[in-house]
Amino acid sequence: MPTMGPISEELLRPRDAAAVLGISYASLKQWIYKGKLRTVKTAGGHHRIPQSEIDRFLFKSLGKQPAESRANFRTISGRNQLVGRIVEVRIEGLLAQIKLSIGGQHITSIITADAAREMQLKRGDKAAALVKSTEVMIVRV
Repeated sequence: MPTMGPISEELLRPRDAAAVLGISYASLKQWIYKGKLRTVKTAGGHHRIPQSEIDRFLFKSLGKQPAESRANFRTISGRNQLVGRIVEVRIEGLLAQIKLSIGGQHITSIITADAAREMQLKRGDKAAALVKSTEVMIVRV
């Protein structure tokens, strides 16, 4: 069972990680034992899962099963949905800034404060960014 070195990010307990990934606790433990999901061990020998590992796994698993990944989202014609985890919610006045972590990258969306409150968006929630555009530009990096 692989472990990761010391990192300064939030670590989740296995039950919490299972809930975020939408799988059972027993399945998550099997993934840990089989080396499918990397963990950090506490001094007491307990497994903790880094947020970056959840993001990596969520990104990979959802990419392989698009029908399943859309199960908790409204049916919509737009196919450019990027599923990730909310890392920041800032509500000021009429607007809300929502930052998603998707496969190790961040995308920020500005929506109305009412919409953010109605959806009860909070840090750690799973959400999708729907990209709707008539043009896609490429920038050399």
